[in-house]
Amino acid sequence: MSEFFGSVWWLIVTLGLLVTFHEFGHFWVARRCGVKVLRFSVGFGRALWKRSGRDGTEYWIAMIPLGGYVKFLDAREGEVEPGEAAQEFTGKPVWQRIAIVAAGPAFNLIFAVAAFWLMFSVGKPDFAPILGQPSGIAAGAGVAAGDRILAIDGTPVATWTGALDALTDDLLLRNPATLTLRNAAGQQRDVTLPLQQLPADTGMEQAFGQLGLKLSPPAAIAAKVMADSPAAQAGLRDGDRILAINGEKIANFAEIGPIIGKHAAKSPALDFTILRDGQRLGVTVTAAWRHPDAGPARWIIGIAPPDTERATLRYGPLHALGAAFATTWDKAATTFRMIGGMLTGQASTKNLSGVITIAQVANTSAHMGLAWFLEFLGLISLSLAVLNLLPIPLLDGGHLLYYLIEIIKGSPVSERTMIAGQYLGMALLAALMGLAFYNDILRLVS
Repeated sequence: MSEFFGSVWWLIVTLGLLVTFHEFGHFWVARRCGVKVLRFSVGFGRALWKRSGRDGTEYWIAMIPLGGYVKFLDAREGEVEPGEAAQEFTGKPVWQRIAIVAAGPAFNLIFAVAAFWLMFSVGKPDFAPILGQPSGIAAGAGVAAGDRILAIDGTPVATWTGALDALTDDLLLRNPATLTLRNAAGQQRDVTLPLQQLPADTGMEQAFGQLGLKLSPPAAIAAKVMADSPAAQAGLRDGDRILAINGEKIANFAEIGPIIGKHAAKSPALDFTILRDGQRLGVTVTAAWRHPDAGPARWIIGIAPPDTERATLRYGPLHALGAAFATTWDKAATTFRMIGGMLTGQASTKNLSGVITIAQVANTSAHMGLAWFLEFLGLISLSLAVLNLLPIPLLDGGHLLYYLIEIIKGSPVSERTMIAGQYLGMALLAALMGLAFYNDILRLVS
């Protein structure tokens, strides 16, 4: 239950922060263009908190934290006093209306660059891209356990997350990917992953699973035996290598937890075969059913794995700024390619995620540290910018489309056309939200 409330909290933090920044873009540019702002609301529905500013604007925090809006003085929504006609939105030149509408997505782009810059400046802790035992496509292509990824499609990678990010485009569009690898002996080679073999309707999560690349897990060594733990009470020591549990061989540390859970469910007294100073020893460890680190209850014995090779992505302030702009550009291009791929059938609509997935990833990234949460905020802010620029009525991109038509035809779009567009936009957004929610539920149950 704590994970549920954590996800809800970090979802509110994320949307509250990004929506406020987006709407502030509209608000700030509108004020600079002389438009009167009647209301600045974070959230929809009834106001939980509100106050009136000296500028005559009502500032709201509303009860549904899934968006927000800025309400301008607008002749289409009611009569405008003659003395306020110069501050009315529709009376402004079309280029000013374009600037006001485009300011929301623009501020989301600015936020994304700032978040990525801060992430690179703080330093994002990660793992070195050293591979464990591959499966699926990677195994068939000749990737081997212990290989280090040096580059993907000629672009150098230094971290495990960086390698996964570099593969995203190829997986989305089903393009072959070339990995430059170095094995434990120092020999370098190129391996091509035939990603075109993946079915077009495969979602990204399933695609990565079928790809079969895995991070190298730590060795099955009890690097640290916790004081007063079941392992310590049984006589395990720091540095003991675990060879088998109840006769079942252990290849790496990642296998220990599941095997303990499987056997402890029958009997918590487990027979460990360990290697200590070159000698094989037998030890009986009685697992305990506990809630480690406030997480879900499970069978534990109280040992910690050895450190795996780390790789921190950190740059100086100037280098970080260049990397932030490059990351923003690359992620935006990937998002547009994904949208294009889904429209043409080249990419699966299963890649569309909704508010449930956002909440879960927000909670996870927040617990992984500041740099990871900053990256998450940057990605969501960028996604909001791209989504709002789509030419769908009700979104900023739809309004920009109306203004482009106005420039071409020399007069505003008719009210009848705008009303029809609103209904169309509502239908499209409802369909998108419904599909995203369906994908979220499908991920949960699967």
